[in-house]
Amino acid sequence: MKPLFRRPMTVRATPIFAMLAAVLVVHASSFSETNWTDANDLLVEGRAFEQRKAPWDRLPARAESLVRPPVWGNSRHSAGIAIRFLSDSPFIDVRWKLTSDRLETRHMPATGVSGVDLYVRTELPGNSGWRWVGNGRPSAVENQKRLASRLEPVIREWMLYLPLYNGVESIEIGTAEGAFVGPAEMRDGPVVFYGTSITHGACASRPGMAHVAILGRRLDVPVVNLGFSGSGTLDMEVADLMSEIDASVYVIDCLPNLNGSQVAERAAPFVRRLRSLRPGVPIILVEDRTYADAPFNAGKANRNRENRAALKAARDTLAAEGFDRIFYIEGAGLLGDDGEATVDSSHPTDLGFMRHADVFEPVLRSARAETGPGEAAH
Repeated sequence: MKPLFRRPMTVRATPIFAMLAAVLVVHASSFSETNWTDANDLLVEGRAFEQRKAPWDRLPARAESLVRPPVWGNSRHSAGIAIRFLSDSPFIDVRWKLTSDRLETRHMPATGVSGVDLYVRTELPGNSGWRWVGNGRPSAVENQKRLASRLEPVIREWMLYLPLYNGVESIEIGTAEGAFVGPAEMRDGPVVFYGTSITHGACASRPGMAHVAILGRRLDVPVVNLGFSGSGTLDMEVADLMSEIDASVYVIDCLPNLNGSQVAERAAPFVRRLRSLRPGVPIILVEDRTYADAPFNAGKANRNRENRAALKAARDTLAAEGFDRIFYIEGAGLLGDDGEATVDSSHPTDLGFMRHADVFEPVLRSARAETGPGEAAH
């Protein structure tokens, strides 16, 4: 936890009211203009590859010829990318330009699809850690918003999440002229999530409420979001790309885009491939969430059963082959049991994402505790 440092300020020995007036005048004149800093000049987390086609893509440019077109298209959304920086500015502004004018979807608000989300690290009694501050609500392709104001001039650590379901052409952080702004300290060992639209962030009300982001804050670790809406199908090319990331844990959460026979065919080979390229790194296998209307829809209930049986069989096969550090999350509890945690029986609301995070968190902590040098590749 970084301490808060107060900006040095020198005043003459004057009567108290004159002194306060002098301080206010100096403060106001020093912070009269906005200074804009390109987010690329600050610390970027969640963007794991270099040589990108565009600055805020999630995969490298060469992936366009490697992965299926839907994967590539979704990888150009900035889901999970966050800017971490330090500043003592009395306000925090942001201006960002999107790559698409589709600001919202029919079941997900513009605040999550195309908005930005600001958090600050706090030391409040009983509430230390990351605390939400403000959401940048988009109104067009180009946006400028003030997310925090009237702040005391002390250095704070900030984290700004980028849009979940839109691309970003440019993004800048606005601080007061004369205020300090600089990158936060780098953190190693990201948790890498590979999955479907749920991993991607549908249908969080704002970027910080996707469970990938929630878990990053709770564990205070960097996260990489490789959720590809409708396209988390255990593609071997994605395993190869994931292996290029020096991860502390890999999370594989693809069942919502597969059926039982596809899981049976692809799950074990995908894990074998990833482990051969990254021996020793823990892998978490995640079952599909229970459809909220499964009690009334026999087809959906059967799909849940078949997928889960196939993934359990793949896990048992891998264990019999000697694979260790394979963790497992069952799907039954991911959304709770009251039917209140989705927008459409499949995609979580903020409540659903919080419940996901509650189930994921202890398993992730256990997996990270076992991160270390592994045995020879299988």
